[in-house]
Amino acid sequence: MTAVSPSESAAPSPASRRVSRRIGSIAESATLAVDAKAKALKAAGKPVIGFGAGEPDFPTPDYVVEAAVAACRQPAMHRYTPAGGLPVLKEAIVAKTARDSGLALTPAQVLVTNGGKQAVYEAFATVLDPGDEVLVPAPYWTTYPEAIRLAGGVPVPVVADEDSDYLVSVEQLEAARTPRTKVLLFVSPSNPTGAVYPPEQVEAIGRWALEAGLWVLTDEIYEHLTYGGATAPSMPVVVPELADRCVVVNGVAKTYAMTGWRVGWIAGPADVVKAATNLQSHATSNVANVSQAAAVAALTGDLSAVDEMRTAFDRRRTTIVSMLREIPGVTCPEPQGAFYVYPSVKGLLGRPINGRTASTSTELAELLLEEAEVAVVPGEAFGTPGYVRMSYALGDDDLVEGVSRLQRLLG
Repeated sequence: MTAVSPSESAAPSPASRRVSRRIGSIAESATLAVDAKAKALKAAGKPVIGFGAGEPDFPTPDYVVEAAVAACRQPAMHRYTPAGGLPVLKEAIVAKTARDSGLALTPAQVLVTNGGKQAVYEAFATVLDPGDEVLVPAPYWTTYPEAIRLAGGVPVPVVADEDSDYLVSVEQLEAARTPRTKVLLFVSPSNPTGAVYPPEQVEAIGRWALEAGLWVLTDEIYEHLTYGGATAPSMPVVVPELADRCVVVNGVAKTYAMTGWRVGWIAGPADVVKAATNLQSHATSNVANVSQAAAVAALTGDLSAVDEMRTAFDRRRTTIVSMLREIPGVTCPEPQGAFYVYPSVKGLLGRPINGRTASTSTELAELLLEEAEVAVVPGEAFGTPGYVRMSYALGDDDLVEGVSRLQRLLG
């Protein structure tokens, strides 16, 4: 009989771990957590104004809702449909992509996903092997590094600040590249900063990625929300030679005010899309058919809904930037896209505020919620402490009242 050493007998068994290390290491979505806390306080009767949620405050267009209602009455929509998406929706995505960005696709190059988050995760899960590195420009959306880690990859932040308008350079990317680098994540317009890369910089970065032999995952969810003459060209259109190693993720959430409908997609090389479709066939099967029917209506309709939203967001953008710049200790670059500002609040840290002192942007966010009843997301969630993200996708009156509270507290 083999003796068991004390150290072996004392080691915990796998069955003693209630949650796997892989899942236990995932951080909660900070943006959703802030939004949930703000809504809970509102429900309790507190006059909280939330700048946390990344969703338009407009309703989904009526014609999209009516298409969903009609779909509910079709028995065919009550059944399983192809895991990769309804053929009519894949055709609509192909047409929409050609119309809006100029990227030519076939239906075999499209996978319909349960929102943009699933698109991001499945894309990384499909192209990454354990230990592969992904260059992640920071500030970054909170989900990107978590999705990379879940897929076995290693996120490598490449940090830009307000001095460069939150745009990373080719030189920074090259300095961060190693023999383990496989993918560049590229996001323009950006969440959380609203930064938009000019066409010449998109091309320069795309050419660098091509020459370096890298893959690119480009998130184009905010493609239609640009201001002041800025444009957000698609990297595989600007650098066509890169298309065979480029995966595009997108969705209807932001453009059509459909965050709750959960329809996104992956577009890219057919072999990668087929592999991702295999993954989805085991993970979730098809996206809800009613949501897919609504997405067809959205994509085949005109862009008047987004034109209305863009006008409102542009007005709010100007207002929030000018008001934040009036607060001593706050530095706020002007965003050119999406619906976020990402001001530096380093000048507020260590400074007495209503008898309290915050040493981090997380502590400052807590202070602002408790002292001014204003909810913001701290920069720690986006990889850059010393900043906060504020969404201006809320009503004009609430926006002015919320920033006015900050002015009174911090002025």
